[in-house]
Amino acid sequence: MEFLSPSTWEEALAAKSGRPEAVPITGGTDVMVELNFDRRRPGALLDLSRLPEPAQWRAEGGHLRLGAAVTYTAIVEHLAGHAPALAQAARSVASPQIRNRGSVGGNLGSASPAGDCHPPLVAAGAEVELASVRGVRRVPAREFYLGPGSSVREADELISAVLVPAPAGPQQFSKIGTRNAMVIAVASFCLVLDAGARTVGTGIGSAGPRPLRSPEAEAFLAAEFDWEGGAEPSEAAARHFGALVAAAAEPIDDVRGTAAYRRHALAVMARRAWVWCAADYRKGAR
Repeated sequence: MEFLSPSTWEEALAAKSGRPEAVPITGGTDVMVELNFDRRRPGALLDLSRLPEPAQWRAEGGHLRLGAAVTYTAIVEHLAGHAPALAQAARSVASPQIRNRGSVGGNLGSASPAGDCHPPLVAAGAEVELASVRGVRRVPAREFYLGPGSSVREADELISAVLVPAPAGPQQFSKIGTRNAMVIAVASFCLVLDAGARTVGTGIGSAGPRPLRSPEAEAFLAAEFDWEGGAEPSEAAARHFGALVAAAAEPIDDVRGTAAYRRHALAVMARRAWVWCAADYRKGAR
């Protein structure tokens, strides 16, 4: 196995162009596990850990531009005000050691349906920036994922950044798993409200072959939410919202949970997310 270690971003793009099979690595929290268990044996590794650009973040045109190598810990400690739901998701990732190394870019690269950062990106309407020697393109997160471990990223492209819209209202993320620590989500859900546009975004994780939305639930909540005062929803409305979210999922039975349990969990998390967002709205998080 060859180890490629470029010293500039341009060198990294050239290396990926010349060796499309090379697997990018920064934190290595997913890749090294696969290598250690001999589940994957690529011809080359492309080390991006020495490059400064992927580890930087900045405001850009009403968005947070988040470099692909920015760690979960950095998101939690520095960016909670810029991407609240993403920070909540980052806080729930594995252990402190993993959060110190892992990144959103790595989550996107592996494209696991259980990735914690996917639902907030989908719900918020984030964009994934892909770069190659051919140029740079941006893909809506809602269109990025194709299936388990599969995305629209071309073989010669690297994930350079994620662009997350500035928050315009309350956001909530939650997940459920088999234990409290080092947990892989059995199901996860994110709700994002835009008080200015009076629109709603949803993100469903670990309950389908890729991260999902519920357009029907979004339309229902946008019409039912109290945009003037943030009143708590009626039980009937909250249950209907939860049912719409659960209906949008495409879960399976596996070792971590049944499809029926995942749908039930999503319905509960969706109802709670509405209640929590309404409470935040009343407090002034508009």
